[in-house]
Amino acid sequence: MRVLVTGGAGFIGSHIVTELIGRGHHPVVFDLAAGGGDVRDAGAVRQALAGVDAVCHQAARVGLGKDFGDAPGYVSANDLGTAVLLAEMAGARVSGLLLAGSMVVYGEGRYACAVHGVVRPGPRAVSDLEAGRFEPRCPACGADLAPGLVGEDAPMDPRNVYATTKLAQEHLAASWARATGGRVISLRYHNVYGPGMPRDTPYAGVAALFRSALARGEAPRVFEDGGQRRDFVHVRDVAAANAVALDALEAVRAPEAPATPHRPDGGPGFTAYNVGSGQPRTIGEMAAALATACGGPDPVVTGEYRLGDVRHITADSARLREELGWRPAVTFAAGMAELAASGADVP
Repeated sequence: MRVLVTGGAGFIGSHIVTELIGRGHHPVVFDLAAGGGDVRDAGAVRQALAGVDAVCHQAARVGLGKDFGDAPGYVSANDLGTAVLLAEMAGARVSGLLLAGSMVVYGEGRYACAVHGVVRPGPRAVSDLEAGRFEPRCPACGADLAPGLVGEDAPMDPRNVYATTKLAQEHLAASWARATGGRVISLRYHNVYGPGMPRDTPYAGVAALFRSALARGEAPRVFEDGGQRRDFVHVRDVAAANAVALDALEAVRAPEAPATPHRPDGGPGFTAYNVGSGQPRTIGEMAAALATACGGPDPVVTGEYRLGDVRHITADSARLREELGWRPAVTFAAGMAELAASGADVP
């Protein structure tokens, strides 16, 4: 297949390009950094779509921004850019889209109270955080909650501008699928890490920050008590997930293909998959593993906190495994060792 990869020169996009080439596909890189163009430029997108069978949309403005004044830039790059891309895909009759989704659309993770079952906690109280009580509480009885795995049908709760733009991308893509009969697969990445990871990635930025500290000979500084749970997934496994999702899109294009499934989270033609390792780890565990791999000083748990930080969010990737047969191949220990060996820019 000839596949247009927007953001194909970026951290995740470049690994996807390598994976697609290895599987016999022909990726076409469309990226500002590579001189390919801006997805908000309809003419450039139209030209890039010539002869394309599917689009893998990775281009986005990432990170959390400095303040709300950055909102127009995020909406323009992520949502206007996606709208232009989809409009040009409709005109070119390109019917398959792989979208770089994100775990940030969920907000907080899944929690259960021993008395009240699954609940959605509100923001953690400043008084609790200052006292070192970091676990969210049940909104009904105030008891501590047990964290669980987040499934794709969990309620959406984007808590910052970046997260809101990622959810808007999914809504735009689902609308395009309904209007054109196209097919969308959104891969909701969890904490992606690996070689080439920039310091400002929203997915596993803390790993990059820890690695940079270790490169300076400094101990990683871990906020709260280090017990925050995440799902760290290696970038090559994420690239492989894109490849199997592309195969699924290609199967749907075949004349004998069955009707696409209806998903309550996006409607006909739209499917979301979590992409996570399935092995939750704490931030403290990740910092310790990276420090050991780097041969650096042990992490320092500071007890500091940032308002608005998510305490726990870990993926239930069963749908991706069962429906598309994807399995992560890089173990946590091997991935951390590779990340340590890959070096870091010392700011």
